[in-house]
Amino acid sequence: MTVNTPKMPNNDRPGIVGLASTYDAETLIAPHAHTAHQIVHAISGTMRVSVQNLMWFVPPGRAMWIPARTDHSIQCVGDVEMRTAYLSEAYPPVQSNVAVIAVSQLMREILVRLAEGDGCDDDMKLPLADVLINEIRQGVLQPLNLPIPGDPRIAKLARHLQIKPADQTTLKAWAKQLGFSERNLIRVIRVETGMTFRELRRLTRIMVSLDRLSAGQSVTETAFDVGFETPSAFIHAFRLLIGKTPRRFMSGE
Repeated sequence: MTVNTPKMPNNDRPGIVGLASTYDAETLIAPHAHTAHQIVHAISGTMRVSVQNLMWFVPPGRAMWIPARTDHSIQCVGDVEMRTAYLSEAYPPVQSNVAVIAVSQLMREILVRLAEGDGCDDDMKLPLADVLINEIRQGVLQPLNLPIPGDPRIAKLARHLQIKPADQTTLKAWAKQLGFSERNLIRVIRVETGMTFRELRRLTRIMVSLDRLSAGQSVTETAFDVGFETPSAFIHAFRLLIGKTPRRFMSGE
């Protein structure tokens, strides 16, 4: 594992700094914030980024935009090779909030060149920053997140769904286990997540499937692994939520 602490760009003027890091599987980078805007991309591996009350899933081919001074933590799913660029606050935020961005080939090459420093001297950095900002603006925003419930009992349920997505425990059984009436559990899940129990479980299964697909599992194996009865049911649910089939999404089409 190689972890470097970058020197942040001077916020008094436009500037950009690149960073290359590698992390072992299951590494948790504790909550922190930077004085610069950040675009972080894993050229291999998958990340989960927690910001406030949301957990964002960042599979290969995507990057996370994090505005300056935003507290966040990162969990590495599998070994992660991270390429990051830090943009001075002299640049206005490309996006006002955190977002998952589709990474074009051009964006990927810019991030790699900035992070690894290959043929990238100071005279090249500002023009590359301008191109990178334009690529981020044009990137497709991906709504790849799950709510992080504030209620500890609903948080326990949500974590269980992430760890064991194929679990078929009923809402009635969860209510008994967590100390709710069934009606109250329905209400609290809605308040904490904005979803019904069924919607939360389905969304969790789709988000968790990104980790498995990114690790090279087949669509069929993943479908059964996260709790769908058939691959076609998984593909249909994936397309409804993500807008593409699993194969098209993972290939970046």
